[in-house]
Amino acid sequence: MTTGPRATYPGRRIVITTWGSLGDLYPYLAIGLGLKTLGHDVILCTGECYRRKIEELGLGFRAVRPDCAWVADPKVLRRIAHPRWGLIRAARMVLVALRESYEDTLVAAQGADLLVGNLATYAARLVAEKRGIPWASVMHIPMLFVSAYDPPLLPGFPGLSKALRFLGPAFWGPLGHFLKWATRWMARPWHRLRREIGLPPVSGVNPLTDGHSPRLHLALFSKRLLDKQPDWPAQTVVTGFPWYDQDGGAGFPPALARFLDGGPSPIVFTLGTAVAADAGSFYESSARAARLLGRRAVLILKDPRNRLPALPDGVAAFDYAPFSELFPRAAAIVHHGGIGTTGLAMRSGRPMLVMPCAWDQPDNAERVARLGISRTILRHRYTPARVAAELRHLFDDPAYGRRAAEIGGQIRQEDGVRVACDALGGVLQAVGSV
Repeated sequence: MTTGPRATYPGRRIVITTWGSLGDLYPYLAIGLGLKTLGHDVILCTGECYRRKIEELGLGFRAVRPDCAWVADPKVLRRIAHPRWGLIRAARMVLVALRESYEDTLVAAQGADLLVGNLATYAARLVAEKRGIPWASVMHIPMLFVSAYDPPLLPGFPGLSKALRFLGPAFWGPLGHFLKWATRWMARPWHRLRREIGLPPVSGVNPLTDGHSPRLHLALFSKRLLDKQPDWPAQTVVTGFPWYDQDGGAGFPPALARFLDGGPSPIVFTLGTAVAADAGSFYESSARAARLLGRRAVLILKDPRNRLPALPDGVAAFDYAPFSELFPRAAAIVHHGGIGTTGLAMRSGRPMLVMPCAWDQPDNAERVARLGISRTILRHRYTPARVAAELRHLFDDPAYGRRAAEIGGQIRQEDGVRVACDALGGVLQAVGSV
């Protein structure tokens, strides 16, 4: 049940930074809009490609390099979405432009009362310390909240990570420390820029993984996916998902509405936004799997290059649909495991089949599978016959549907925007009382 954020210290200037695909933008849009309803002046800082989307919502916008237009470029995406090296390549893309990011964020943060920085925008902490601005760190991806008590699946080694999970904190604690130490070389540009702008050295193994604000660290996802762990920073607040769905509440396109009303609930197939630019044979295999099952299906393409020359009877394709409205109408949802799509699928109360591709997606897939609401299929195994077989498991075992409905009801009771805005209001209140 959504109650909305409570007004706390209205009229402050709050600058929010983020970077990445729409799944990396929407949680921050949701919080920005929540803060705006409380009377705050909100500035969202991210890639230039999102300017129009943000300004049309009535939020302030400042472009911060690097841009995020790579999410629509199949060639770049193919490199950045490498199953093993994707996260490191994405981080290096930000670090290569760190000086430009710092300069852009420094200008955007002029007059700010609070800076809210996605941990992947490495310049935010530097700007906050240089300007003396109170700041809160934020992350919306469970995998990046590394814990020895609930370890993530390591990129490129999901099977091995899963097999060794039983070893617990005695193994995962030292391993986590070693991985931070082994990747500390990536922080050299950050340390170098910090020296150049006159900030003192910092302690800790790796500021790219441990750069949490001492005031507040927000985890923008549901406790059902990952709850607060004993080895997390004490100032961490797990908010629940902050919901923003473009055109949610606006209804379906007429053709989609007619299709949904014309028969049984369909299977919904989607690759979200970023992965859709390099879909491969996903949509063709999905349409054929639906035909093998004798089930209706909806393909959400996102990218017009994914349109198929012909579709089987009972299968319809659309470039876009509001997931918050479409997913509850589905018999099952087949997707890539991006955190935004995963959250909306969990909220819908419908069972899932996840085909993880890169980044945090294998870890998200494993977490929903452990909840008993999903099954996982590897991308190189995504053939019509295997997809059909996995979906038969979902449909033939009613426990998946019952558990998905139960989890969905719990998720719908959460209000991530209110919790996040209240926590940020607490920081403003503490700063104002000093």
